[in-house]
Amino acid sequence: MPMSANERVKKRRDALRAAGLRPVQIWVPDTRRPGFTEECRRQSLVVARADAADRELLDVLDAALADTAAWPE
Repeated sequence: MPMSANERVKKRRDALRAAGLRPVQIWVPDTRRPGFTEECRRQSLVVARADAADRELLDVLDAALADTAAWPE
């Protein structure tokens, strides 16, 4: 008789635990939620305005970008 789905899942989880792993639950933003795109745009504009006003930050970023020119592709 074939194993039930619950039995297969339990067997897999037990094997992972025996290998030293543990389950972790991660909550992430729901990208399908109405208004998600608009909120991303709003937040990115706030950050962009703050970055544009910080000349020292822009100099650091430019220097870091220039430093990558010698990296192998």
